[in-house]
Amino acid sequence: MNIYRKNLIWKVVLLAGAVLIGLGSLIYTRDLVSKLKEEERKKAELWAEAQRRLVSSEDFEFIFRIIEDNSTVPVILIDYQDNIVSHRNIPAGIAEDTTALVRELRRMEKRNEPIPVDLGNGIFQYIYYRESTLLRQLRIYPYVQLGVLLLFIAVAYLAFSSSYMAEQNQVWVGLSRETAHQLGTPVSSLSAWAEIIRGRYPGTEIAEELSTDVERLGRVAERFSLIGSRPKLIPEDLCALAEKTTGYLRKRIASTVDLNVINETTGCSAVPHSPVLLGWVLENLVKNSVDAMMGSGSIVIRLSETDKEAFIDVEDTGRGIPRNHFKTIFKPGYSTRERGWGLGLSLSKRIVEEYHRGKIFVRHSEQGRGSCMRVVLKKRK
Repeated sequence: MNIYRKNLIWKVVLLAGAVLIGLGSLIYTRDLVSKLKEEERKKAELWAEAQRRLVSSEDFEFIFRIIEDNSTVPVILIDYQDNIVSHRNIPAGIAEDTTALVRELRRMEKRNEPIPVDLGNGIFQYIYYRESTLLRQLRIYPYVQLGVLLLFIAVAYLAFSSSYMAEQNQVWVGLSRETAHQLGTPVSSLSAWAEIIRGRYPGTEIAEELSTDVERLGRVAERFSLIGSRPKLIPEDLCALAEKTTGYLRKRIASTVDLNVINETTGCSAVPHSPVLLGWVLENLVKNSVDAMMGSGSIVIRLSETDKEAFIDVEDTGRGIPRNHFKTIFKPGYSTRERGWGLGLSLSKRIVEEYHRGKIFVRHSEQGRGSCMRVVLKKRK
């Protein structure tokens, strides 16, 4: 299981925990709201009974106490002709405005069934009521709680991710520079030996290829030394960079892989880039394509442009990339190879987007038929 998948599982578990806590709170609060709603209806029914007894009972003190005890549930009493007789617990701004009071009554009619008050002789009054302010606040409380919980998790996740990424960047930069430092001595030694061999065996293939590989080691060391610092972008020809990269790789990949450059531009010399780092990106993309084709197929580096942008497309005839992995492949630790570290595309994305202010993405891919990776760079006018 790679690092990215472990992190993804951790994130899913954290989110699932938050959702379960929120749902548990929601279910419990809804049950409590249901019970309180029933209690409020009973309170409204008791108020209605007190109104009925006002007509026939002499124990006015007890009855008025019942009516006064309802200090939370808003109620409106109407007669059989739909005229408002009395009300209680209605906000002053509504109670003093006849039109607003009627609107409040209509809202109550839609919310709850009225409670009839039998005054005898076939005469009825009706009590309408709605939920108290406390009950309405309690109803939305679990949603607020869930929102606060998710917000807390989001903030914690962002803080953790930022801290983790900063730590990883420091480790990566330190490792890169130490690698460049360690490579320096053997590269210098190999360079001297390459010159000696070239002098003793001039024009031989082994002498030329050894010099090329030593030069390559020097570029690798330079690449690692540039990690963590802002490279100088030079407006050079992208086609020359693509030809140089493919020229080196052709002799070091399987002969069954056809590697070519197609230049559809009128000259991309106005594209600022770091040849060392962008060459690294092209090598990573080509090597990934070679792996995807299982050592046999065709790879094309296609250069094209618009007035403001230059495009580098690396097309292959490999096994393709599932659509749901189009973004995942750029995550650190993601790899389809058993011994892969999953850093190639992640590093390429950093080089293109952070150092060159460009974009890199999967332009298109079809499983079993190949993929096309696109690098977009801004041109300088």
